[in-house]
Amino acid sequence: MKDQNKQLDPTKSELEILQVLWENGPSTVRGVNNELLKQKDVNYTTTLKLMQIMADKGILARDESQMKHIYSVAEDEQKTKEHLLDKFVDSMYKGSASKLVMQLLGNKKTSQQELQEIKDLLKKLEE
Repeated sequence: MKDQNKQLDPTKSELEILQVLWENGPSTVRGVNNELLKQKDVNYTTTLKLMQIMADKGILARDESQMKHIYSVAEDEQKTKEHLLDKFVDSMYKGSASKLVMQLLGNKKTSQQELQEIKDLLKKLEE
């Protein structure tokens, strides 16, 4: 039985598949592959193999009740993103979220609307 609390770290290619499923919901391999083809040249059999591996790892769930298998994301999108962000902040910024934010704001052109949203979030966190 799979450990429900175990966090899996998807590869770059697996993240691309997760993005498609997060955006479009449960899909066949063909559906995912067609979406990936809009971004880059990818082979159907490669997508199939990756999705089978992801199902074996517990990243995806596979519904085999129909002729065409339907794949869905096994873990909540927000939970996966939080885990990956925490891991990134820990490894790249020694756990300091403020260093990450400072670098992001320093490297990118931040719109006035985005700055206001950040200020609003900070105000809410202080309350």
